[in-house]
Amino acid sequence: MSTRSLLILSMLASTAAAASPTIDPAFGDHAVVQRGAPVRVRGTANPGEQVTVALAGQTRNAKAGKDGLWAADFPALAEGSTYRLEVHGKDGSTTSSGDLVAGDVWLCSGQSNMEYPLYRAMNAEGDVANANDPQLRLMKVPQNRQTAPQTFLAQDVKWRPTTPESAKQFSAACYFMARALRQSHGVPVGAIDSTWGGTEIRAWMDDAAVRSTGGAEEIALLQEYRRDPQAMIRKFDSLWENWWRTHTNGAPPWLASDRLSWTPMLRIGLWEQWGDPKFADFNGAIWARVRFTLTPEQAAQGATLSLGAIDDLDRTFVNGQVAGQTSGYNLPRNYMLRPGVLKAGGNEVVVYVLDTGGGGGFWSPPEMLKLSFADGSSKPLAEGWQYSVIPAEVGVPPTPPWDQGVSATTLYNGMIAPLGPIHLKGAAWYQGEADVGRSGYDQRLLAMMKSWRGQFREPQLSFLIVGLAGFGPMASKPTASGWAATINEQRKGTDADPRSALVSAIDIGVPADIHPTNKQEVGRRLTLAAETLAYGDPKGVLEPKPLRAARNASAVVVTFDKPVISYSGAPVGVELCAETQDSCRYANAQLDGSTMIVAGDGKPATRVRYAWADYPIVNVYGPERLPVPPFELPIAQ
Repeated sequence: MSTRSLLILSMLASTAAAASPTIDPAFGDHAVVQRGAPVRVRGTANPGEQVTVALAGQTRNAKAGKDGLWAADFPALAEGSTYRLEVHGKDGSTTSSGDLVAGDVWLCSGQSNMEYPLYRAMNAEGDVANANDPQLRLMKVPQNRQTAPQTFLAQDVKWRPTTPESAKQFSAACYFMARALRQSHGVPVGAIDSTWGGTEIRAWMDDAAVRSTGGAEEIALLQEYRRDPQAMIRKFDSLWENWWRTHTNGAPPWLASDRLSWTPMLRIGLWEQWGDPKFADFNGAIWARVRFTLTPEQAAQGATLSLGAIDDLDRTFVNGQVAGQTSGYNLPRNYMLRPGVLKAGGNEVVVYVLDTGGGGGFWSPPEMLKLSFADGSSKPLAEGWQYSVIPAEVGVPPTPPWDQGVSATTLYNGMIAPLGPIHLKGAAWYQGEADVGRSGYDQRLLAMMKSWRGQFREPQLSFLIVGLAGFGPMASKPTASGWAATINEQRKGTDADPRSALVSAIDIGVPADIHPTNKQEVGRRLTLAAETLAYGDPKGVLEPKPLRAARNASAVVVTFDKPVISYSGAPVGVELCAETQDSCRYANAQLDGSTMIVAGDGKPATRVRYAWADYPIVNVYGPERLPVPPFELPIAQ
């Protein structure tokens, strides 16, 4: 049975116990409904039950379908009033929510820099203490990964008027934007925080969006899994084994581990902390194994294999059989072993461990690594581990899209789809760190925006895309930068979508901290973009946009959509490049109105780049002091 079906049955069971229909939590107490847009209220009741829905002096009759879902449509609510929503069941029971208002609803989503809470922002003590506005309402969507789209948010999700308590854990960037829009427009504002740190954009895309950006095979597997989970798990086990046989020319390590060369693991802990220079900055994969002996009494029982948290992904085998797989650096690994998997005498656990960045390996306290038997006894497993590094040229095996980690569609399914067809004023998106090094971000972004517009019934929905803040080493010479490449693709995505805008944060980063605390400035820049894009306010401004680069005699001229100025001298970080990275070199440039004139040096050049580094020095801004983002443009000949 699908997770969606289980959720609906749970809601129906609750309904039966309370003898009352339910209301979609998005329309619970203190909800903000988008002004100027029709309202579709949803909920559950007993299958086939007729309910009467009352809102703003109007009533609608709705009938629950076979799945127990009902919906009722109302015209737009007038501003300036407070409303009560009531749903009456056929037996006279009533469910209601109160203090509903019409205003502007903003959805804020992304990974950790959007998730970053208000209380941790720079100098936020006063902002938290002064958070007191009953007409600024906040909804925080709980983190929830699902393999299939969910119909409703959990029943304990609530809209909350702004108080220090409701605001302190809320997204700081979203809060600062919503607060400013509330002040400038004088209408109620509802802000929705739906965020999860360390997640790729693919997790926030629906099936169609993933399929259209190269994930058709993955979505096909996922859809098969929804129909028959156990059959697909068995099928994937076979696919995974065949991948290793193909890439290693023989029996895979979990079936023949002695084929590998093994080294004793120095200790349980992130491998960067081993003190081994080979692992000081290692991002890649290893095999890990431990061997141990069990008595016949122990082996005859079922057991739980606990390995603590593993950064980032593991696939674990016990005596050659799959025990489980988990993706997520902070998730404890607890795998159930049925009787018969363990054996009297010698046993072996083999673990594939993949680290994609930052720390890697086992990092929980050693005592968490153990076998727990059905009779309540346990066997420690922290001693005797060995490892074997997997050469990079072997590649990375496929990951099942239904695993416990945050994979394709899982966060859309659990944290966006359940919002249903509510109308929005706009969406703010701050994500991309997890996609650095993966090309095609612009296409994924465009596909995600298209799918969200469809769900929220807003073909012209405004999207504000925060560009990555500078993070990492400063460059003293032209260098390759996956960070800059991702920002450039963010720019290309917004350039291709007239209802979106890039909000540059490149100049407010911190070299050694991926989470800069100056979320007030991010919120201010989001507000400026919102005023322009969502409200059409001429006082709102956007950052300068590089439009094109063309050769002009011996120079290259970059044209922007507005005048640009430089601080502290001539523009820095301007490069001319031919086809290869080695051909890139710094170039002299000067600004003239809305153009940047880059002096030629007599060498071949097919591209011009600006601020192309993980943490660049930037000094080119628009007249409103918004920075030009890192960019690369082809030079028209």
